[in-house]
Amino acid sequence: MSNTTPYKKPIWHKTFAALKHRNYRLWFCGQMVSLFGTWMQTTAQGFLVYQVTHSSAYLGYVGFFYGVPSWLFMMYAGVVADRVSRRKLLIITQSVMMTLAFVLAVLVFTDTVRAWHILVLAFGLGLANAFDAPARQAFVSELVDREDLTNAVALNATMFNTALIIGPAIAGVIYAAFGPGWCFAVNGISFIAVIIALAAMRFLPIKETSQRSSTLSALKEGINYVRHQPIIRALIGLVATASIFGMSLGTLLPAWSVKILHGNAATNGLLFSARGVGSLFGALTIATLGRSHIRGKFITFGSLCFPIFITLFALTYWLPLSLLFMTFVGMSMIFVVNFSNATIQSIVPDSLRGRVMGVYTTIFMGSMPLGALMLGTIAEHAGEAEAALLSAGAALFIAFLVWFLIPKVRAIE
Repeated sequence: MSNTTPYKKPIWHKTFAALKHRNYRLWFCGQMVSLFGTWMQTTAQGFLVYQVTHSSAYLGYVGFFYGVPSWLFMMYAGVVADRVSRRKLLIITQSVMMTLAFVLAVLVFTDTVRAWHILVLAFGLGLANAFDAPARQAFVSELVDREDLTNAVALNATMFNTALIIGPAIAGVIYAAFGPGWCFAVNGISFIAVIIALAAMRFLPIKETSQRSSTLSALKEGINYVRHQPIIRALIGLVATASIFGMSLGTLLPAWSVKILHGNAATNGLLFSARGVGSLFGALTIATLGRSHIRGKFITFGSLCFPIFITLFALTYWLPLSLLFMTFVGMSMIFVVNFSNATIQSIVPDSLRGRVMGVYTTIFMGSMPLGALMLGTIAEHAGEAEAALLSAGAALFIAFLVWFLIPKVRAIE
């Protein structure tokens, strides 16, 4: 009788399971490079706006202009993502984003940039993202097997937040040393990586379906599906709360760095990076435990914790402690957003995936400009700390409502 024990796969094998798929590896590498540039631009753009306008409210306006196309076009974009090649659609949207980054770089290098230029470019970027986001969310299911879908969603968050850690810190240094133009130029160049990765992917031919309902009928079908799925409705509500009252806090960080922490562009980069450290840790946790049956508990834990850590952040005026609390904000928010995303993707049928993710991304990304506008306006009149405290209080109230009224969320496996 053999005394040998079965081989147990190491923990990293579970954490990076989706990387065994070639197409996903290409996606992961290309997106990782592109996201470094994206976070460099996001960080530099916010500080540039504050330098030009000295207005917390204007920071909110930029976020608002970026988000408006989400409300107008994203659900329609979900229908498009179900009807055309998602890979081709992503190549188009990524190319448009690359062009807009280069335009902003040229405006800065030629010293002709004005605040209204940034608003117009933010709207253009939001328009491209409105078509990019539903396709990108649904595209993951084409890159991996269904059993690795939760892991792939979590690894997407891992690369997003790895870039969030490093990109803003690099942006702060480059901004201080060479100016914001180079941050935007590097972002433009970084899009080449993901475009090449998309072009290099190989797929089996897919039969075209002959059924073609009208765009309006297809859109209604996706919305009705969400309406009749209580768990999906509850999860989208929690994601909207995290977006409005948590993600939008980033709008205030440039002003926070200067007015509250008495820092500069480097301080702004550190705050974004700290949020990324927490989000990365949370994403790796999700990737490792993606096949466990405690998703609902993580979602509930995150929804209760992120407003508490925002409160602690708002009451802190010492940079090291601010960075610590911002790390925990990032970690708890990623539990809500990514476990909710993975749960919805595991429920929805493939034929409706683009449209349902269109609804999801409309609510998620469309909520950010509302939060940005709200927080920017409150900060302009009452102060940045007061704006953060009010948003934290609202998020905590909603989290307790879900706890008491929708216990099924805690039971999600």
